[in-house]
Amino acid sequence: MENYDVVVIGSGPGGYVAAIRAAQLGMRTALVEKYNTLGGTCLNVGCIPSKALLDSSEHYHQAKEQFATHGIEVGSLGIDFPQMIARKGEVVSQTTEGINFLMKKNKIDVHHGLGSFVDAHTIAVTPAKGKATQLGAKHVIVATGSKPS
Repeated sequence: MENYDVVVIGSGPGGYVAAIRAAQLGMRTALVEKYNTLGGTCLNVGCIPSKALLDSSEHYHQAKEQFATHGIEVGSLGIDFPQMIARKGEVVSQTTEGINFLMKKNKIDVHHGLGSFVDAHTIAVTPAKGKATQLGAKHVIVATGSKPS
């Protein structure tokens, strides 16, 4: 069993920032994430992807409604929805890669799998495939987000 000063469960905006800060303060830190990519709901399927699509939609709106006011003529205007989705994917990918970089830079060990308490100082990490491992922790930060009831 590997032992850490801090184990953070959840890699969303609260979790990955908490892990970075703990590492910056000199603590041996691990981050546990149940999904394959870091960043949580906001980065992977919520805030960031929706904002990327909204940005593309805003560009379309400007071309359709506002360019003429500036003397800019646009011929046939259309939407390439697969390209919009591809761009959204690139934005998400760049951001998750940025979080991975920050984990490496700050020497934070990332463990992919479902994190659960065995006791107050032991976290079980159960990957989608394979065998569960355990992490010892002096301190645990639970940053798993929330779901409405």
